[in-house]
Amino acid sequence: MAILIGIALALAVFLFARLSGFDRDRAFYPSVTIVVAHYYVLFAVMGGGQGLGPEILVMALFAAAAVAGFKTSLWLVAAALAGHGAFDLVHARLIDNPGVPAFWPMFCMSYDVMAGACLAWLLVRPINVSAA
Repeated sequence: MAILIGIALALAVFLFARLSGFDRDRAFYPSVTIVVAHYYVLFAVMGGGQGLGPEILVMALFAAAAVAGFKTSLWLVAAALAGHGAFDLVHARLIDNPGVPAFWPMFCMSYDVMAGACLAWLLVRPINVSAA
């Protein structure tokens, strides 16, 4: 169920951004990437601080990828979103963070991968204001 909800939510955000025009700004998907990367930091704080240092380091790497993608190519942002989805699958093996809800890794993985796929779809379209 977490996977279906993640996919549905990513598609809903994509449609909202398309219809509202928010995704016409190059900063939209890099901002989404930065927000997504902060959740594990929040969970570490909620879990009493355990794993906070490694979570901040990982968050900073994804934020740096988002900024680099904003400045160079949104393909890097699409890759960072999908890469965060892959990170969700191995997160528990790498960082002990008791604040992470049990459903989160699969939900976040499906959201991240779908959001990355939506951005990639925008980037391959013939007329694309976002990539300009």
